[in-house]
Amino acid sequence: MSLRYLTAGETHGPQLTAIIEGLPSNMRLDFEELNFQLQRRQKGHGRGRRMQIEQDVAEIVGGVRHGKTTGAPVALIVRNNDWKHWMKVMNIEPTEGTDEEKRRVHRPRPGHADLNGGLKYNLKDLRNVLERSSARETAARVAVGAVVMQLLAAFGIKIAGQVISIGEITAPPNDIPLDELMALTEESPVRVADKATEAKMTEYIDKIKAEGDSIGGIVECIVEGVPVGLGSHVQWDRKLDGRIAGAVVSINAFKGCEIGIGFNAAKLRGSQVHDEIMYSEERGYYRASNRLGGFEGGMTNGESIVVRGVMKPIPTLYKPLRSVDIDTREPFTAQVERSDSCAVPSASVVMEHVVAWEVAKAFLEKFGGDSMEEIRDNLNNYLEQLERY
Repeated sequence: MSLRYLTAGETHGPQLTAIIEGLPSNMRLDFEELNFQLQRRQKGHGRGRRMQIEQDVAEIVGGVRHGKTTGAPVALIVRNNDWKHWMKVMNIEPTEGTDEEKRRVHRPRPGHADLNGGLKYNLKDLRNVLERSSARETAARVAVGAVVMQLLAAFGIKIAGQVISIGEITAPPNDIPLDELMALTEESPVRVADKATEAKMTEYIDKIKAEGDSIGGIVECIVEGVPVGLGSHVQWDRKLDGRIAGAVVSINAFKGCEIGIGFNAAKLRGSQVHDEIMYSEERGYYRASNRLGGFEGGMTNGESIVVRGVMKPIPTLYKPLRSVDIDTREPFTAQVERSDSCAVPSASVVMEHVVAWEVAKAFLEKFGGDSMEEIRDNLNNYLEQLERY
């Protein structure tokens, strides 16, 4: 069975819910690690007041017994502490003729799903759109990704992320070992390894916030320990780099993705782009470089996966942009919903978990079994096959 998940819930509803299907049995689940990943998403210089209200904790309500998965769907919830302030506004019962009905949202915000969603679903209260399209949903996606991160870790696959740039400020390139990179970025409020860049970025974010504006940036995800051959060249929708790119752009406010050197490849000659193939008794086949970010032909080639995502500035501004009231068709300046001035450090964490999901899905397609033991046998048999090749 293919690994899949669904999420449900609104930003000011009682909770976010996720169901994961296709996990093997006998996978140990570290609940502290799961919740640590959720807490990582809430950090970062430039976040808004919502992060002070919510203390995200995932509750497992199905599919796990005595600390291990059973093979049944895993159900988890993340409660919204802010729900208590929105119980009337978000009541599931009819509210026609009440004061809450008068609080409907009829002024769409530029850059959000408000107007498109209202037109598509014929909704005259745009809160029905913004509640679900909110980036709050990424808490559920991080929880899902945190579960499969533990699956991947059991087979020696590690994932880390870092911020490459925020607005005009770019961090210097680094080649830091993954464990060290994890430690350094975890201590940084903007998730960069370089302290001088960190100071420049925090000052820059404060400046943007004081101006009532917002700023985006570029984040990077690195996956180590991935075996050769995840994904496939035989159909377009089985190419793992394509699936990862689609997943990255599905994150709220992400507008682009690149693998390896990405768009820089357009400026270079072929001899400066492609990774030469080498062989040694110790390593087997490997690449002399990793400009293609761990992929050739839509498949992993044994090198580290390197993915970058571009996040646009948050569209909710404290110096509002122009829009049109859907009731009167008259122009106005868009109303402000609570927001962040910069969510790039948090987005780095979200991207780690989204990439983890796609890698885990491809991993189980290749080595899948009903139990962790069966998967390990399948993986070991494949690794022996590679050694003999």
